[in-house]
Amino acid sequence: MYDQHTAGVTPTATPASPTPPAHEPFTIERGSFCIARCDCGWTGPARRSRDRARTDAAEHRAAR
Repeated sequence: MYDQHTAGVTPTATPASPTPPAHEPFTIERGSFCIARCDCGWTGPARRSRDRARTDAAEHRAAR
């Protein structure tokens, strides 16, 4: 029986690169503050105005 050694064999296909994280911003409430965050790791500033935090999230989504 033949045992194939992998040391001298070049790979025929490279593994696929991971897809970049999607931009799905959302808001989180922490006490009297609201923070916009995104799945990609982005975090907006803490805002007392929930409307302004939603605007921050919308601006981040548009900027991608």
